[in-house]
Amino acid sequence: MHPLEPLTPEEIEKVRDVLVREERVRGTTRFVSVALHEPPKAAVLAFEGGAEVEREAFVVLRERRERLTYEAIVSLTRDEVVSWRAVEGVQPMVTLEELAAVDGVVRRDRRWQEALRRRGVTDLSLAVVSGWPLGNRGPEDGPERGRFLLPLTAVRSGSDDDAGAHPVEGLLVRVDLDRMRVVDVEDHGVVDLPPATGSYTPDGIRRPENVPWFPDGPRRDLRPLRIEQPDGWSFTVEGHEVRWQKWRFRIGFTAREGLVLHQVGYEDGGRVRSILYRASLSEMFVPYGDPRPTHRVKGVMDVGEYGIGLSTNRQRLGCDCLGAIRYLDAWVNDAGGRPSRIENAICMHEEDCGVLWKRHDARTGRTEVRRSRRLVVSATATIGNYEYLYAWHLYQDGTIEHRVRLTGVISTGALPAGELPAHGTLVAPGLYGPHHQHFFCVRLDMAVDGVENSVYECDSVPLPPGDENPLGNAWRVEARLLARESEARRQVSPQTARHWRVVNPGRRNRVGQPVAYQLQPGENVPLLCSPDSPFARRAGFATSHLWVTAYDPAERYAAGDYPNQHPGGTGLPAYVAADRPLEGADVVLWYTFGAHHVVRPEDWPVMPAVTAGFQLRPSGFFDGSPALDVPVPEPDGCAAT
Repeated sequence: MHPLEPLTPEEIEKVRDVLVREERVRGTTRFVSVALHEPPKAAVLAFEGGAEVEREAFVVLRERRERLTYEAIVSLTRDEVVSWRAVEGVQPMVTLEELAAVDGVVRRDRRWQEALRRRGVTDLSLAVVSGWPLGNRGPEDGPERGRFLLPLTAVRSGSDDDAGAHPVEGLLVRVDLDRMRVVDVEDHGVVDLPPATGSYTPDGIRRPENVPWFPDGPRRDLRPLRIEQPDGWSFTVEGHEVRWQKWRFRIGFTAREGLVLHQVGYEDGGRVRSILYRASLSEMFVPYGDPRPTHRVKGVMDVGEYGIGLSTNRQRLGCDCLGAIRYLDAWVNDAGGRPSRIENAICMHEEDCGVLWKRHDARTGRTEVRRSRRLVVSATATIGNYEYLYAWHLYQDGTIEHRVRLTGVISTGALPAGELPAHGTLVAPGLYGPHHQHFFCVRLDMAVDGVENSVYECDSVPLPPGDENPLGNAWRVEARLLARESEARRQVSPQTARHWRVVNPGRRNRVGQPVAYQLQPGENVPLLCSPDSPFARRAGFATSHLWVTAYDPAERYAAGDYPNQHPGGTGLPAYVAADRPLEGADVVLWYTFGAHHVVRPEDWPVMPAVTAGFQLRPSGFFDGSPALDVPVPEPDGCAAT
C-alpha cells in the first residue's frame, strides 16, 4: 500500500478498537476526526513499491465529561497508541452529531419558545434551527470557557418554502455542546417575519406568493445536451493514483480539508517531473458586513470549525457531474469513531475546454487547430446555507487550476415594513441579504523539479520616457526574490500584473533559465474587516493574499490547528514569526482568494453559481510548448489546406 493512501474503513474501525482497548475513550468521548497521519516527506519521496512504511492515524477527540480535547497517534502497523496528549484551551471542529443534537436542545428551551410566540409563530414544528459557530468576540467566548454554538432560527411556511424566507431577526441562542443545554438567549426585539415565500422547486415557483413567481413553471424549450465518450475516459485509476495524459498524481481526503492532491507531476522526456507535493484547501472564512445583532456575529471558518470533508455530499450523474464519470468514495468517522461512507464524494471526468491552440497561415491557406481537454477532480460540500463546489483542473499545456463555485441560499435578515437595509440588499418584501465576503486559502507545498525552490515576485513596470523608451511604450518585468518569511507576505497588484514564480535554481531549461511554475492570481478582493476587529485577528491569513513559509509538517492550517472560538494570532501570523530563510528551500505557498458578495435580488431564492480561483502555469518549466503533441481533433480533423 502506498503510504499516502487514505485510511480504509477497516483501519478507522481498528483505530477505535485500539483506543477502546487501551481505555483511552469512554461513553462521554466524541471522535472529532480520524485521518491518516502522513509519513515524513523524505520517507514518501523515497518510497518504492513493495516497501513498508508504518501506517498511523491522527485522531482528535473531545471528552465531554472533562471538557477537554485530546490528540492521539495510533500505529496501525503495531496495533497500539504511540502518542496521547491533552490539548488545553482549544475547541476542535463541531461534529455532525453535535449539529443534529442542537436542534432538539433549542426547541426544549422555554425562552426560545416564548420568543417565537412573540413573533406570532404558534406552530413551533415549522421552526428551523441552524447551528452557527460562536466565533470569539471577547474573553467570554474563549475556548477555555467551554464549547459553544450559536444557533439562529428561521420558520418555514410550507414544505416547498425555504426557511431563509422567514428569518427570526434578533434572536440569538448559546448552546453548551459538552453539556447539551441552552445557557443564554438574547432577544434584541421583535421584527415581523417577512410575508413572501421563497421556493426553488418546480411546483413552488408556480405559486403566486413566491418571490419571484413563474406561473408557467420550468422552461419547456431546452433540448437535451449529452456528452458521450463511447470508448470511456482517457485516465486510469489504481487505488488513489491517477494517470491522465502526461499527468501523475494521487488523491487524498480528510475530514477537515476534504479533497487533497498529493505528488502532482508531469511526464516529460521519459521521466515524471514533480510540481506539487501536496495541495489542499487549508481554510475558508466568511465574514458578514452587517452590524445588526443577528449578523455581526457571523464570521465562519468553514474548514477549521465544521470540516469541509465532513460536510462533503454525494454527487449525482447529470447534476453535479456531466459526462463519463469516475467516482471515488470517501471514508470519515462518526462521533463514536466508526467509519462513515460518503458515496461518490469525489468526481473525475474530462471536459472539452475550447481551443487549445490555433494557427491559420494566410500565405498557404493551412490551418492547424487543437482542442483543449481538461481533467476535472471535484467535490461538493454543503455548509449551512451555502454549497461549495471545489475542483482541480489539469490541462494539456501543463497548467493546474483551482476553482471554487459558490451557490446555495443567502443568509437572510428581516426588516420592518418600508425600511431599506444599510448593509445589504432587499430581495423580497421585508427580507434582505447582508453583504459579505468569502475567503479561501489554498496551501501549496511546492516541489518544482524537487524541493529546493525559491520564490520571486514579478511586476510589469513601464519604463520612463527617454533614450531607452523613445515612444513611451516600453515596459519590463521586474523580479524580486522573497528571501525570508518576513518579506513574503504579499498582496495582489492588478496595476502591475503581479504574479509569483517558484523556481528551482539548480535546474535549467534548454535556454539556460531556471525551471519554474508561476502562480497566476484570478479574481480577488481585500478583507474589509477593521484590522483590529475580532474577525481580522482570528483570520489573520486573510489579511494578505500570499504567504510563503519554509516547510514544516506541523504547519498544515492557515488559521492554526484549532480556530474554533480562538481569539486569533495562530496560523500563518505565528508561522512567519520565525522569519526562516526561503532561498533554495523547501517552500510552501499559501494563496488566499476572495469572492466579494454584494447581494442582488437575482440571488434569491437560490443563488446562481459564481466562481473564483487561480492558476499555476509552467514558466520555463518546459523547453517549449508541451501541447504540441496533442492529437488532431476527430472526426474531420483541423489540419487542412
